[in-house]
Amino acid sequence: MDDSNFQNLKEFIVEQAAVYNDEVTSKARLKKIIFLFVLIIIFQSGFSQKVASVFPIKEWASANPALTGWSLKKLQLVRKFFDSLPPASFLVIDKGQVVVMWGDPGLRIKISSMRKSLLSALFGIYQYKGNISLDKSLSDIGIDDEPPLTDSEKTATVRMLLKARSGIYHSYVAGTPAMRVKQPDRGSHTPGTFWYYNNWDFNALGTIFEKQTQLKIVNAFYDQLAIPTGMQDFRKKDMYYLYAPTGAFDFEKSIHPAYHFRMSARDLARFGYLFLNNGNWSGRQLVPKEWVRESTTAYSQSGEEGGYGYLWWVNGFDISLKSFSAQGALGKYLIVIPEKQLVVVYLNHTEFPDDTHNLSVDSLKALPTESYEQISHLLRLLLAAKEN
Repeated sequence: MDDSNFQNLKEFIVEQAAVYNDEVTSKARLKKIIFLFVLIIIFQSGFSQKVASVFPIKEWASANPALTGWSLKKLQLVRKFFDSLPPASFLVIDKGQVVVMWGDPGLRIKISSMRKSLLSALFGIYQYKGNISLDKSLSDIGIDDEPPLTDSEKTATVRMLLKARSGIYHSYVAGTPAMRVKQPDRGSHTPGTFWYYNNWDFNALGTIFEKQTQLKIVNAFYDQLAIPTGMQDFRKKDMYYLYAPTGAFDFEKSIHPAYHFRMSARDLARFGYLFLNNGNWSGRQLVPKEWVRESTTAYSQSGEEGGYGYLWWVNGFDISLKSFSAQGALGKYLIVIPEKQLVVVYLNHTEFPDDTHNLSVDSLKALPTESYEQISHLLRLLLAAKEN
């Protein structure tokens, strides 16, 4: 039932209360009015989609896991496995309250590719404001690169980039060796026809956002998301650009920089909780509800890692519950599980280096991290501990 229908029902019930006021005795009238008032509450709670009532203000509130449906014995198994992994921050929010907080929740960590989901939210906000059109092509909005894009590549739309389906396999700034090895050849796929997790798309989206809105990403994020949700740790200096270095290798030549963020687990939890509540923060719609749904819908499938939406991963982790997540290199995860009203943040304390020129592939592989399979196992242990 939408808000207008609910309001009509409420007005009808109030009218009926007035009729009873005229027709029955005071005792019977009181009973009828109480009954009608209960009907209003039932209809409002049962049909009107409201956001969760518990929102953090200065700090996240804590709940006793034993009193909120968690098995303490099974949580001990989660803790044992967590302790076997490299140092990290681990935060679990259940219906707006902390039930797990291990490691330092306020430690700012470079979140690598999780940055993309933050940018997705900003695209939703400014598309709604009318600053951005998702179906304009790169040619329409004057986006190119050095070396130049082909005419075919310039037909890719903003929406295709958000879906990682641009077909533009140009050199780019930042990225893991594995991403570069898997990159298709330029011109091998027509824009819109093939999914590939492509840092060129993601970096160019940063340029597009700033060009179309005339705003710096950090200012938009700070004003539209960090301040309204009360993020405790984020500062504007925690976002920075990474450009192609002087004398860059051919595989990293591009005019579009990466836009990196350092964030804490407890601030990322606020971002996840905002999306859990359909973009609404304590009664204020920060991100359009339709954008939350649209951006966390899968448009492509990537195998065991699930699907891909607009810069969000969808499902995966070898669990049956629906979820969406932001993920970054070296064990960086924000996972939202709407059915359980859970927000899970895992931040490995090791950062992926900005400058990898002097590091061999073996050196990068030796950096402390958690595999996707380990995070999936941790998540399954956590869900097993949630008994109600």
